[in-house]
Amino acid sequence: MKSTLVFSRMKGDTFVSDLRVRRGWGKSTLILLPLTFITFGMLMVAVTNVEGKKAATGKTSGKEVLYSGIGPALTEYDVDVSSATLTKRDSVTIPGALTETAIHPSKKYLYSVWTNNKVTPQAHGMSAFSIDPESGALTPHGEPVPLPSGPGYISYVTTDIPGTHLLASLTDPANLSVYRIMPDGTIGPEVKQNAPLNFGNHPHQVRMDPSNKTVFLMTRGDAPTARHAENPGALKLYSYDDGQLANSETVAPNQGFGYQIRHLDFHPSGKWVYITLEAQQKLLVYQRNSDGTLNPTPLFTKDTLDDPSNVRDGQVLGTVHVDRTGKFLYVANRASGTKNVDGKRVFVGGENSIVVFTINQSTGEPTKIQSIDTRGLHPRTFALDPSGKLLVANNISQLYVKDGEDVKLVPPNLAVFRVGSDGKLTFVRTYDVAFSNNFDWVGIISMP
Repeated sequence: MKSTLVFSRMKGDTFVSDLRVRRGWGKSTLILLPLTFITFGMLMVAVTNVEGKKAATGKTSGKEVLYSGIGPALTEYDVDVSSATLTKRDSVTIPGALTETAIHPSKKYLYSVWTNNKVTPQAHGMSAFSIDPESGALTPHGEPVPLPSGPGYISYVTTDIPGTHLLASLTDPANLSVYRIMPDGTIGPEVKQNAPLNFGNHPHQVRMDPSNKTVFLMTRGDAPTARHAENPGALKLYSYDDGQLANSETVAPNQGFGYQIRHLDFHPSGKWVYITLEAQQKLLVYQRNSDGTLNPTPLFTKDTLDDPSNVRDGQVLGTVHVDRTGKFLYVANRASGTKNVDGKRVFVGGENSIVVFTINQSTGEPTKIQSIDTRGLHPRTFALDPSGKLLVANNISQLYVKDGEDVKLVPPNLAVFRVGSDGKLTFVRTYDVAFSNNFDWVGIISMP
């Protein structure tokens, strides 16, 4: 099916306001995010041996660019690490609300997945953009590709390690699709799978193991509500060979009940995998085997909340990133529960924070050393810059918050933090952004 898409570009400007709002694999890859390993937190980037060595030393060869997805707008910002500022540049418009992006290993192309949240032939899709090597500006690259339709939304996308294929997960109906990447970087045909695959309940983030032999799919399931019973979650592993998937391993303690898995990140040593449980507010550590599989029993289980005994409505756990050195780990606590007060949605309280852990280099055990408020509500994603000196959190909710006897409206924003040599964060500033109520995302890369 052929589709036509019109893109628009909008000029931005420099702005600074005050409210409160990754990487490294062995010798051959750089995880930049939010990046999630070849993804940005959410965005995956695989690079050459030379780039891997740059990641190990914290040095990069070009300017840094932040991309922010708010609804159907994907906006570019220049990042100044020394002053911890963002300068807004251009935006491109995509056919629906952006949910995630992936960067080609060459850093020449960006791939976005988007949704219109309706059952039509163009309800969900994937678009390619070329990246200007000097400025980071995005230009539409080829035709958008429709993805399997359903009432759910596309969760995540990634490339494989050599950049020959794209993998995109779909929540409802549960699906994981593989597409070829053509030599010119455009999106090619879907790879038809040779065997039936089990996608579990509510697929979410998808990650490629650094070996390029295993695909990890976080199937979140659903916590119980007044309307439905709990749908169990699971970590699904598939063997991978040139676009072909096969069922390999399922990690689902207690048959997946109480296991609402959301995000995963790898330690740069290759020894451990770190996983967040969304509804349970837990960080799990698994032993990674040399073949890319996991020992199914976690080595460690850690609380992320400062007060785990006082969990308010709407409190969930989100993105996890290990820094380029493997010494520190960051996770996002998210809260956006509300109650109706005089016709206004008023925040009921909870923890919106980035939690910092140190990692024991012998055992992989994380130890909490800081929990810092994000100066906003519901940090859905966050990104560490390639130098490891800045963290930008994406607070997506716009809610009223109690202010004495009154309430005040807190807008969504990008919150900038400096990262110290000890891994701890220091708040710098926030940038107010538009409110979309739909799948906001952020990620940072460095130009070649």
